[in-house]
Amino acid sequence: MRIAYFCQYFVPETAAPAARVSEMARAWADAGHEVTVVTGLPNHPTGVVPDAYRGVWFRRETLGRVAVWRNWLYATPNEGFVKKALCHLSFMVSTLVFSVPRLRGTDVMVVSSPSFFVVMTVCFAHWVWRRPFIFEVRDLWPGVFVELGVLRNRWIIRALEALEMFLYRRAALVVVVTESFRDVLVARGLPESHVAVITNGVDTEAFRPDPDAGRALRSTQHLDEKFVVLYIGAHGISQALSRFLDLATRLHDADDIVFQFVGDGAEKQALVARAEAMGLTNVRFLPSQPRSTVPAWYAAADVVLVPLRNIPVFDTFIPSKMFEILASARPILASVRGEARGILERSGGALVVDPEDVEAMEQALRRLRAEPALRTELAERGAEFVRREYDRNTLAGRYLELLEGVIVR
Repeated sequence: MRIAYFCQYFVPETAAPAARVSEMARAWADAGHEVTVVTGLPNHPTGVVPDAYRGVWFRRETLGRVAVWRNWLYATPNEGFVKKALCHLSFMVSTLVFSVPRLRGTDVMVVSSPSFFVVMTVCFAHWVWRRPFIFEVRDLWPGVFVELGVLRNRWIIRALEALEMFLYRRAALVVVVTESFRDVLVARGLPESHVAVITNGVDTEAFRPDPDAGRALRSTQHLDEKFVVLYIGAHGISQALSRFLDLATRLHDADDIVFQFVGDGAEKQALVARAEAMGLTNVRFLPSQPRSTVPAWYAAADVVLVPLRNIPVFDTFIPSKMFEILASARPILASVRGEARGILERSGGALVVDPEDVEAMEQALRRLRAEPALRTELAERGAEFVRREYDRNTLAGRYLELLEGVIVR
């Protein structure tokens, strides 16, 4: 098959969509298919385009067996709804101008949200080239922004929701990443046969237990005698990271505990300022790290955090990082509900509390600190579970069966 995979985010960016697309594309190419990823210039989450891509409108690259088409976009930091919308719109336009004319001969197109502006580009390409497309839904957009209070204008909301349903119905198939998303879309009127689930997973070759890498990183970070609590990822409005600053205050008596926040995002500056105002000496902030080093950061931690905000829409979300952490054999402290909570409890690799419940977080973290045997048990159970049920190559194979079915139809 000749597959075109559209996603604004791609390696070397470290966002979850970039990981999913790069690993799926690699697995499909390794299976003998011709895969082209249509993406933007790397800039997420800082909004800074590397020097090598400055002034680039369109560029062809290769990543292993995968062809990569990079298109210009309006680069902006991952903050502010209007600027982010302009970024998504510019990517929609540039792919329409530079990539769609080059898609002749493609057998099937896959387009990944959260923004569905680029889905409009793919819908146009579907009309031009008469090729089917799959709408991959990673976030229920714009619903998540309505729940978060970012979108309030009812006319804009109605227009976006109408566009959303139009695009779902134009797609040959809608692929979602959680069972909860599937239930929501079926309840909104999509036929059950029109919605399939391919969850996020993990490259179990890239993410595995690596004590040596962990010890080396702890040494360079001067953490040899510390109990390291790690959060690595986006510092945005979805994670409620300020609650962990409250948790750090409660744990001031445990002078061996260090909270490490690694990454960038819309809330980063506010978090740093709040930590300084609170006089927290047990909290460290570090910038985003190359994805290739993420396994070492996991290995250097004693506990890794998986948080979400306490709003209903996040009951349908599954943070993809939790599969990486489990595969790396690190115990998880999660503050989530819904489908993510069910998976983590079934894995046996995490202690799970309600979102933003600081008192419950404190009790769980004190227990993890006091019981090394519990941490070992969680790590071993979680690693075994994720390798059995969420290996990315297995999921990529299931996805290929869906693509083949769409082409046949």
